[in-house]
Amino acid sequence: MVGARQVGKTTLLQQLRSELNAAGERTLFFNLDVEADAAHFVNQQRFLAKLSLETGGEPSFVFIDEIQRKENAGLFLKGIYDLSLPYKFIVSGSGSLELKEKIHESLAGRKRIFELHPVSFAEFVNYRTGYRYEGKLPVWMAVEPEQTRLLLIEYLNFGGYPRVVVAGQASEKRLILQELFNSYLEKDLVTLLRLEKTRAFTLMFRLLADRIGHTVNYSGLSRETGLSQPTVKQYFWYAEKTFMIKLLPPFFRNAGKELTKSPQVYFNDLGMRNSALGLAGRLDNLATMGMIFQNFIFHQLTARAEQEFVPLRFWRTKDQAEVDFVLDKISDSLPVEVKCIDISAPVVPRSLRSFINTYQPKEAWVVTLSLEEEAQVNGTLVKFIPWRKLISE
Repeated sequence: MVGARQVGKTTLLQQLRSELNAAGERTLFFNLDVEADAAHFVNQQRFLAKLSLETGGEPSFVFIDEIQRKENAGLFLKGIYDLSLPYKFIVSGSGSLELKEKIHESLAGRKRIFELHPVSFAEFVNYRTGYRYEGKLPVWMAVEPEQTRLLLIEYLNFGGYPRVVVAGQASEKRLILQELFNSYLEKDLVTLLRLEKTRAFTLMFRLLADRIGHTVNYSGLSRETGLSQPTVKQYFWYAEKTFMIKLLPPFFRNAGKELTKSPQVYFNDLGMRNSALGLAGRLDNLATMGMIFQNFIFHQLTARAEQEFVPLRFWRTKDQAEVDFVLDKISDSLPVEVKCIDISAPVVPRSLRSFINTYQPKEAWVVTLSLEEEAQVNGTLVKFIPWRKLISE
């Protein structure tokens, strides 16, 4: 299991262990941030001796937290797995570089990776409403539009890190977000990745925070940060592999007419993004939060794309026609435009019309704050969908 630092991995492992214990299963738990536990991972022989001592060789579930602390963790686990011992290993770590790159290679065909995300909006609303409407949130949101909007604004401000969600005052939430970023710099970038230019990385992070949903300009970022272009691209890779940002590639069918090289950037957690700019808790008007709202819809569409096993893209031509998102299905494509304004009539945006005229999809969406209507453009059904309709429990 991989995910950003303090997103709840250890808590989830402990909960799973408790459920297994309650079911009568034998479990062991190791945390490599704990010196006494880490001592058992000096080599495979010592670790296996510890397992044998505690389990008597009986079938057991073995939990290992913070595995990125172990040098060559992939080879370490591969050697143990290949012994066909009666153990199931549940492993987690904060940095995906070790887990997704080295462990991915070493454990090919031997593992399944789960990525733990920050608390979703549906989870956040369930928590804030005392779980009274769990399983029927769409109905609750339709009945309580004003309360739903207030919760949306809070979520767009502070994001979904568990400690932030459960914190009380806005000032406390801001302090926690700053602490989380400092911990990320110190433990993931400096300790794990040996990053030296943390100031330059922080500057780049803030510049990106101000440009969510924009096409990445590597040469411009190089000038602004004083870093070489290869270093800027390396820092992008670090930020993506440590779950800070996600890069959205372009959709194209004709590479000669459309921009195909640079991705767009979105943030995995909006609280972290807002904290970088000093805006967390200071945004109270949806009309001024267009790109933040678009980042929020990106999260909802990413989840849908993963469920349907289709790529998510954006579309932009050299003539500046642009559609925010495209679900790139094999037989058809679903363009999605996002509007963070209260609109009263189903007016199809010009760029969306351009996409429809070019690719003739069966359906297109315009995500709105409240309007729910339908329109037809050259045989394409255009659905105007309130954002709450995209929220899945």
